[in-house]
Amino acid sequence: MKILVIGAGVLGSLYAGKLHAAGHDVTVLARGERLAQIREQGILLQPHGSAQISIAKVPAIDRLDPQEHFDWVLVLVRKNQLAALLPTLAASRATPNVLFMTNNAAGPGELTAALGRERVLLGFPGAGGERDGAVVRYLIAGKRRLPTTLGELDGLVSPRLLQIARVLREAGFAVALSPNMDAWLKTHAALVVPVACALYMAAGDNYRLARTRDGLVLMLRAMREGLRALDRLGIEIEPPLARWVGRIPEPLLIPLLRRGMATSQAELALARHANHARDEMSHLTAELMRLVRASGLSTPALDWLSEYVDPAVPPAPAGQADLALEWKQAAAWLFVLIWLYAYLRVTIRRFSRRA
Repeated sequence: MKILVIGAGVLGSLYAGKLHAAGHDVTVLARGERLAQIREQGILLQPHGSAQISIAKVPAIDRLDPQEHFDWVLVLVRKNQLAALLPTLAASRATPNVLFMTNNAAGPGELTAALGRERVLLGFPGAGGERDGAVVRYLIAGKRRLPTTLGELDGLVSPRLLQIARVLREAGFAVALSPNMDAWLKTHAALVVPVACALYMAAGDNYRLARTRDGLVLMLRAMREGLRALDRLGIEIEPPLARWVGRIPEPLLIPLLRRGMATSQAELALARHANHARDEMSHLTAELMRLVRASGLSTPALDWLSEYVDPAVPPAPAGQADLALEWKQAAAWLFVLIWLYAYLRVTIRRFSRRA
């Protein structure tokens, strides 16, 4: 299969290298120093926690010939870079399938206006990493943790969607299909913007964030506010599992968030990306805040936390823990658990007597 990958950052390089290794005819579109690196050295990939480096000799170009045919175009650029790319893609009528694997809280309207609905698919990469010189250190998510997620605009499972899902799986990526990819991307923005802003609140340091309870509390509350805003607007929470962010009590979730943040995986997949892509996070924050404002809901935690996307705003003191945890929800859960425990004990005794 002939595939063009647009974007030669961490994710573009990773997908291009893996697809090339799986035997596909892959070309990557790159610019400047990165273009020269790929032409001279190929794409160098190093799995997280491994010393082994693989080399993928992927052809690299610096512009797209509108007459050249590709079966698939995979777009892996920052959202704030997308608008400048759309005229080039619109002119390339020989590319029938364009899969946009980017953050997007604004919806597909800009994409379909430029390319037409029939050419556009939405997706999101299930991987993260960093680039150290020419070497891309990466981490690919498993099936249960943010796999590469894809969907048609109408939610149908089309032959072409199954085709690209199969191709990506054969290249080593876990893949999930979403029936509402637009809602999935909006839900993702409601979750990832608070994470990024909380990291900025902690000076971009995930380990410092893990030690700063106020950052974790604001992050969780901002997530919940964003999800409530989407719900108010009639936007489906996709995947539905994301609703549990609003259902599990703060005193239970905060320790889990603290533990998750204090890991090398969080450093590689979250903190380093947030620090290197602050321009994109600023763009995505603005898109999310427009949705939130349209809902008419009050979002104090999200309003507060989103200020930290501005580099001029100083980080919070390390270890700050002034915000009190919300215990009402935890008390309700405890009551339910006690009632369930008592009910089960009575039921078991009855069955025991009958036996």
